[in-house]
Amino acid sequence: MDEIIEILNGLGLDADIEHCTSLVDDGILASLDIVSIIAELSDVFDITIPARDIVPENFNSAEAMLNMVNRLLDD
Repeated sequence: MDEIIEILNGLGLDADIEHCTSLVDDGILASLDIVSIIAELSDVFDITIPARDIVPENFNSAEAMLNMVNRLLDD
């Protein structure tokens, strides 16, 4: 989780990253932010995020991103 929090903090977002559950729904994350997050997650965790997983539910919170990463690592 620390790596994901670090990635999100690096975006300079004005939100409580650790507790927010609506980063996409509330417009806190822009589409370019999501592209940056996907690239960072891919590099840090050595995963490929398929198009089917690029949905708001997977990027609304740090926990949702962690769940997605863990699922992809298990595949």
